[in-house]
Amino acid sequence: MMALQVAGGVLPPLPARGGRGRALFRPPRAVASGAAPAAAKEEDGKVALGGSGVAVTKLGIGAWSWGDTTYWNEFQWDDRKLKAAKGAFDASIDCGITFFDTAEVYGAGVSGAINSESLLGRFIKERQQKEEAEVAIATKFAALPWRFGRGSVISALKASLDRLGVSSVELYQLHWPGIWGNEGYLDGLGDAVEQGLVKAVGVSNYSEKRLRDAYERLKKRGIPLASNQVNYSLIYRNPEENGVKAACDELGITLIAYSPIAQGALTGKYTPDNPPKGPRGRIYTPEFLTKLQPLINRIKEIGGNYGRTPTQVLSIRDSELNCNYNVFPCKVQPSMANTTFTSSDSFWVCISLNTDRVAVSVHSNCGGHQVVLNWLVCQGNVVPIPGAKNAEQAREFAGALGWSLAASEVEELRSMAREIKPVIGFPVEKL
Repeated sequence: MMALQVAGGVLPPLPARGGRGRALFRPPRAVASGAAPAAAKEEDGKVALGGSGVAVTKLGIGAWSWGDTTYWNEFQWDDRKLKAAKGAFDASIDCGITFFDTAEVYGAGVSGAINSESLLGRFIKERQQKEEAEVAIATKFAALPWRFGRGSVISALKASLDRLGVSSVELYQLHWPGIWGNEGYLDGLGDAVEQGLVKAVGVSNYSEKRLRDAYERLKKRGIPLASNQVNYSLIYRNPEENGVKAACDELGITLIAYSPIAQGALTGKYTPDNPPKGPRGRIYTPEFLTKLQPLINRIKEIGGNYGRTPTQVLSIRDSELNCNYNVFPCKVQPSMANTTFTSSDSFWVCISLNTDRVAVSVHSNCGGHQVVLNWLVCQGNVVPIPGAKNAEQAREFAGALGWSLAASEVEELRSMAREIKPVIGFPVEKL
């Protein structure tokens, strides 16, 4: 196996010809330890979720918008948006991103909406009918006021598994803290692991205290708390300020960052004259976007600087390249010989196939959204899960990997972001 060096990072290792490239992951049952946690282990472009033994890609895709008609999609869902979501899924897989996060409440209970879990399950099935595809699924339990005890967790999980069309998922999370307490819900997570319905368990929107309590309760059963999914971005750094990020690092719990591009506000797509529509427009107002512009401009400058830097041109033996393998971020096929692929916002490759050698030229042109996702990755122990509505967005997000901002750039962006008053996060974060 060999990897291609790319401007301070590496492309995924290339397997020998004839292999499918990725083996399905079957983790052993992990046991929580009182010892200080080691740094997250990385292998084949993946990172372990806490101490669970479950490995996922360093960046995932959030499926909150898929099928939704309450917050996203301008309050309507149609065939065009369905095809776009399917394109986002397929492009993610093609780019090597195989970790998808959904929830039972996404796209549920509203007229015209389609449950996100059902859509993800359909996309997986359709993909696997064409080829073997490894997908890591994370979904979430809604701690609704009328749900009591551990049994409600198992019942909800089984319903999610039915919608997804699978017998187990890689990660099952409590979506938010329960009003009447969380002990029963945490016991339900432990039961789910022991029944083989999930490979790892986590929480979401948990404060530092709740996080530590959950960790200790599961630890008594020998089950590690794998993750805490929270709102975290360059302009919303509450996890750094409220102790959650530090607690995750201390306990060896992976922080999964939702809304990592601030629901599009950090991409530069929206301006004071062109604010987002729908509910987001009440959060990211023209006034807020005006104050955000200096930071957006600097993000674009940094991205442009990386984009103007060509990467190395490497030669490898033809026998070391499987032409069905996903070379980041597009799929390599014999028909691509002597073809140059370029993009304004991602890593692309130029491939020249000869009788016994393959020349691979990798070029980078980094967009602003890739800069802010990379900023999160640079914080360590963070897996961002931006939401992708279409194939183009998924390919753009993939370009956040394989390189790294300089330490000075990380701190410069943080300093500039401090000048911007953060938007309001999920209320339960402060409970």
